Amino acid sequence: MQHRFTRAATRIAFAFVAATVSIPGAACAQSEGEVYSRIEQLHGNAEAFSGPFQNLTDAMRDGDAETVADLAEYPLEIHANGETYDILSAQDFIDNFDTLITEETRNAVADQSYDALFVNSDGVMFANGEVWMGAICDDDDCAITHWAITAINN
Repeated sequence: MQHRFTRAATRIAFAFVAATVSIPGAACAQSEGEVYSRIEQLHGNAEAFSGPFQNLTDAMRDGDAETVADLAEYPLEIHANGETYDILSAQDFIDNFDTLITEETRNAVADQSYDALFVNSDGVMFANGEVWMGAICDDDDCAITHWAITAINN
């Protein structure tokens, strides 16, 4: 038996596929182990990610500017309030925290679960791209890395 879609059914099917493809994790659930494996595969040092992950989500929940600033790699480009800011130091970040990080971003990152993280070659995405973390090389051959915030997009 051959199935035929009406125009309306085709539009509905296309809208569903487009929605699930554009939302990371919407098409299928993933486990913490799968996220860990993806981080390890693409960036290495997955074991060291859990501390910065927990510190960032806790700091955003508490509005702890100093901890968030300490987790960032500088210079740091932040998109907020329709503008782009180049933050050169942790102190600049702390002094302007309320302007640079919206309440919506703080709440979204605070509510981030490990199993809902999106991981690609650019890094690890929190919320809907509001914050990105990456493994930063500490030596020439990148054998030693640390995790840091690499972008903020309010």
